[in-house]
Amino acid sequence: VQLVESGGGLVQAGGSLRLSCAASGFIFADYYIGWFRQAPGKEREFVARVNWGGGGTAYADSVKGRFIISRDNAKNTVYLQMNSLKPEDTGIYYCARRFRGLGVADDFRDYDYWGQGTQVTVSS
Repeated sequence: VQLVESGGGLVQAGGSLRLSCAASGFIFADYYIGWFRQAPGKEREFVARVNWGGGGTAYADSVKGRFIISRDNAKNTVYLQMNSLKPEDTGIYYCARRFRGLGVADDFRDYDYWGQGTQVTVSS
């Protein structure tokens, strides 16, 4: 099982980034994929998730209306389009999987495999 994030970087406030999460080693279409982030000294927090087919999504209130999560099952990849970025969006962004049979969850402890993370830094 492998999840690999990419697309992070340094951006000014108000800018955009698109993160990618490339998956391998498991049946991708059987899993929810979630995006989480962690700022220094803070607990990992939920950002967004997408269901196995891509038709169901959920977002943290702090990113609703600015971020869009999507997936391409043909490419085993999930995307996080981040617009109108704010300095408080700074952190390491991780993707993780959760088996569809377990139902929805937004707590990071309910996801079993994680990528290594990609750094997002938003300057003011």
